[in-house]
Amino acid sequence: MTRHELPSGMVRATDTTGTHEGYMPGFGNDFETEALPGALPQGMNSPQKVNYGLYGEQLSGTAFTAPSHQNERTWCYRIRPSVKHTSRFRRIDVPYWKSAPNIDPDVISLGQYRWDPVPTTDAGLTWITGMRTMTTAGDVNTQAGMAAHIYLVTESMEDAYFYSADSELLVVPQQGRLRFATELGVIDVAPQEIALIPRGLVYRVEVLEGPCRGFVCENYGQKFELPGRGPIGANCMANRRDFKTPVAAFEDRDAPSTVTVKWCGQFHVTEIGHSPLDVVAWHGNYAPCKYDLSTYCPVGAILFDHPDPSIFTVLTAPSGVPGTANIDFVLFRERWMVMEDTFRPPWYHKNVMSELMGNIYGQYDAKPQGFVPGGMSLHNMMLPHGPDREAFEKASNADLKPEKLDDTMSFMFETRFPQHLTAFAANEAPLQDDYIDCWADIEKKFDGTPGVK
Repeated sequence: MTRHELPSGMVRATDTTGTHEGYMPGFGNDFETEALPGALPQGMNSPQKVNYGLYGEQLSGTAFTAPSHQNERTWCYRIRPSVKHTSRFRRIDVPYWKSAPNIDPDVISLGQYRWDPVPTTDAGLTWITGMRTMTTAGDVNTQAGMAAHIYLVTESMEDAYFYSADSELLVVPQQGRLRFATELGVIDVAPQEIALIPRGLVYRVEVLEGPCRGFVCENYGQKFELPGRGPIGANCMANRRDFKTPVAAFEDRDAPSTVTVKWCGQFHVTEIGHSPLDVVAWHGNYAPCKYDLSTYCPVGAILFDHPDPSIFTVLTAPSGVPGTANIDFVLFRERWMVMEDTFRPPWYHKNVMSELMGNIYGQYDAKPQGFVPGGMSLHNMMLPHGPDREAFEKASNADLKPEKLDDTMSFMFETRFPQHLTAFAANEAPLQDDYIDCWADIEKKFDGTPGVK
């Protein structure tokens, strides 16, 4: 088995798949990978002695008794068990990273909101200190709901590590490139890609090309999965083979280090004397992955009308109510519009779901002005929204020939819970105070006579 050194000093296997160096294809697969030959036990999980003097340790993403088709766990074979640390946990303040419930009585969340991009900065900000929470929903203590964040990262974490006991993180880069050096391997992400970091997984975030800015959906509930395609069938939308899970990598480094843990909305830190990224081999189905959004294959109407935006769902995190997600991650990317006699942009509507949108690049067709790359908008549950006047008039009078929407990639974090603005979102982020004016000049066209106006 070949190996090579990563810039961070990690050693990883490179010939596990033969398809993409450093990654294994598939979503929810049962993977196995080793960075040293013979490090992975065969035929059993917990031998009396593991090769190389390694320790066996299981990371469970579901309850032990979860149904077998939903049970998620990974067996890790590591240099030291993760329980080894040199100090008690002590609480620290991370002022801009908030968790639900976080209802500020001085902040009004009822309304339609839109923000310009949160500006990048020269200040030294890491993955932890650079997180800026925009909205929270549900309750982190009952493991239901989510939070939406902007990250601003200019510095790599050095001998510092993090994991969230609260949540799975869906990372959507918009600017710059990041490396997630995790216990189970290394993931590099750039704009037009996403990464999924499971609850409980320890990692360090490094800046490959900065400054870095992007969006994070913090999922308190059930893990993200691929949506059911129903009558669409076996193909299109997001395909399992396009998700990439890293091969095993490890660091054998003694150095004074810290591990910060997010637990029930609070942050605690402990000291350790080594790198915790010391998993030499692992097998299981609970692992980080990344996905190239350019491989998402949209589907749509090819005659008239257009289906609900749920056809653009990349990932969904189920709730206890069938068909009503804790979170849907929805992607609006380049696609052909061919419908006849149809108003093609999104229609005016009110929704039981709360919709937070972000623009990765280009122009969104429902609002050609004001919703810029790096920007966000929030249309909370049962609040009306839809195209501005310019978009409505253009679409209502367009020559309906086949048209390709080019240079566009926006997404939506949609949840069944109301999303509450944080004080940062209301008072510090660049809120567009005149956003609701985009509907002010919509004209009354009704005059009591029949016919289309």
